[in-house]
Amino acid sequence: MRLLFVCVGNTCRSQMAEAIARDMGHEAVSAGTRAPTGGRVAKKAIEVLMEIGIDASEQYPKSVESVDTGGFDKIISMGCGVHCPTLSIDDDWGLEDPYGKDIEFYKQTLEEIKHRIGTLD
Repeated sequence: MRLLFVCVGNTCRSQMAEAIARDMGHEAVSAGTRAPTGGRVAKKAIEVLMEIGIDASEQYPKSVESVDTGGFDKIISMGCGVHCPTLSIDDDWGLEDPYGKDIEFYKQTLEEIKHRIGTLD
């Protein structure tokens, strides 16, 4: 399945979703409506992914405008009020942004993302 995960900054939730989905055998991309130019994926996101054996250290924030958004089976908002008039969002997962929270919150977010990707059809 080809999946696009969208959020605002593309530094935490959507990056974790991209990495997990790829690990589960999907073709996945993530992007943000206001992704920081030259930004980095949150260190805690990289850390919790590494704990489950997924290396996302080469991932980086991408703007929605820099991604070819055509041809995805599902476009999923991570739940941050993303509004993209050019995208047809298939689902909004309503996940709270872990940015600035403790590592346990990142782990809970990761588990929720794993669960939701596992139930996609």
